[in-house]
Amino acid sequence: MGDLQDTIQFASQGDRNALEALLERYLPQVRAFARLHMGPLAQQESSSDIVQSVCRQVIQNLDAFDYRGEAAFRKWLLTACTNRLRDHKKYWLRDRRDVRRDQELRDSAVHHVQELLTPSGELIKREELGRLEAALDRLPEDYREVISLSRLLGMPHVEIAKHLGKSEGATRILLHRAIARLGLELAGDDE
Repeated sequence: MGDLQDTIQFASQGDRNALEALLERYLPQVRAFARLHMGPLAQQESSSDIVQSVCRQVIQNLDAFDYRGEAAFRKWLLTACTNRLRDHKKYWLRDRRDVRRDQELRDSAVHHVQELLTPSGELIKREELGRLEAALDRLPEDYREVISLSRLLGMPHVEIAKHLGKSEGATRILLHRAIARLGLELAGDDE
């Protein structure tokens, strides 16, 4: 625990390496959050690009860093991720892109990546992840949000309730309904 406290202290004093170490600790949660909230943006960019952009932004704004506890830090990171997703969505909606050119580049990249992967295992993993992401995309926004906060970020119900502005009991019911609906969506895919 001392190492984490030292990292937090050094990061709060402007140590870039300490902030990077702290970010690395939360990267899986930020990646999961970004992947879950990509929506149509996933056709244009990868969630890894978004997460990298968030990390770069956080490190560039090191002077604004003030560690106020784990929940506040996580909220700060997820807010930065939400803002980055919003900015990227706005960019792609601006009709600055030639759709034919983008499609050609995507097709070329997909073909190149497919050549590098082992056929069966990687394909199965990608299909399963694709099915899950598609099922999550079909859920209402509040269902996706409560699932990401609970299952991907591991937030306790008390924090989820504060984040969503609901009672703890209401968030438990919402999570139960969201998981049940996700199960129905996945079962529908099997048929």
